[in-house]
Amino acid sequence: MKILFYLSIVMIIYAYFGYPITLLIIRLISGKNGVQKGLHSPNISVIITAYNEEANIRQKIENTLCAEYPEDRLQIVVVSDGSTDRTNEIVREYESRGVDFVPIKIRVGKENAQKEALKHTRGEIIIFTDVASSMQRDGLVEIVQNFVDPVVGCVSSVDKVCNDYELSGGERLYVSYEMFLRKLESQVYSIVGVSGSFFALRSEICKYLQGDMQSDFSAAIYSIKLGLRAVSDETVQNTYKEGANIDDEFERKVRTVIRGMTVFFRHLDMLNIVKYGLFSYCLCCHKLLRWLVPFFLITAFVTNAVIAPHYVQYLIVFIVQIMFYGAALIGMLSNRGLTIVAKIPRYFTIVNSAILVAWWKYLTGERIVTWEPTER
Repeated sequence: MKILFYLSIVMIIYAYFGYPITLLIIRLISGKNGVQKGLHSPNISVIITAYNEEANIRQKIENTLCAEYPEDRLQIVVVSDGSTDRTNEIVREYESRGVDFVPIKIRVGKENAQKEALKHTRGEIIIFTDVASSMQRDGLVEIVQNFVDPVVGCVSSVDKVCNDYELSGGERLYVSYEMFLRKLESQVYSIVGVSGSFFALRSEICKYLQGDMQSDFSAAIYSIKLGLRAVSDETVQNTYKEGANIDDEFERKVRTVIRGMTVFFRHLDMLNIVKYGLFSYCLCCHKLLRWLVPFFLITAFVTNAVIAPHYVQYLIVFIVQIMFYGAALIGMLSNRGLTIVAKIPRYFTIVNSAILVAWWKYLTGERIVTWEPTER
């Protein structure tokens, strides 16, 4: 029991702290420091995927049209994945301003819609973005400049949470941590996944994307398989609102993890460290090890409960665990006015509970292709 307890604690700590520390050490030894950007203005195509986004699609298109990029080298493609509200009607208003519209009558899913939109693109660089996100005026210019480096195949923006809903505090800390990891991964070699709401990739990679698998994760995978790398650019901020309530955010995280698992287990060959080197290590730690944390948490709690009655020190640790999950429970039952002491345990528990549910659904055969926009 003691061995299982300590092993679980060590794996949890390594998943969240040990992994970034090893990246810091690798960066220090290698002397690497990211990507060298340069002036670059190729033809680009921006693909906006929408489903029933009548409330937000106009703002998204206006945000993209206002981007600082040469108009003769910018193509904007909006693909509507079987929308049944006024989304199509609103998008058609912008056709006179050069926006290409690809309506899909029957809903097929985000990635299938993206592949359909790719048939209409002309750019050397393809940029995927979601309606819920907002980019800076110089976002397109900045993200494209990374492709001056010939070994860069895919570039991710940096996520930024912009509102103060129920999960604020925990969500923002978690996002900041993820962006820190991506920064380190970019500096030592390659990130393992990009921000699905705003990322860019070379057009030749797009032909490998599949309609039933998460495009953001797949983009990084195929970049590596083609001898390229995926990086994150700190100067390109992608602003979005978090879910308006816990239930919506929980379902979104379950959905995201299931989609990520679908890609991961379809590409298990990427764990071949002899062939893919450092990327295999990053993929294992950032994805698989993180997805295993819920099981380590359960093991640590159960073994601690068994040992606690016999040793004072283990009893103290068990009481700390109970207090942590108690704070999380209080946070879930209360919507407003929480301190960071409750927000962090709550968000941590929600994330790992969502991963646990995702494992169950994935192992029982559930796959997710279509999606519902999260209320924000």
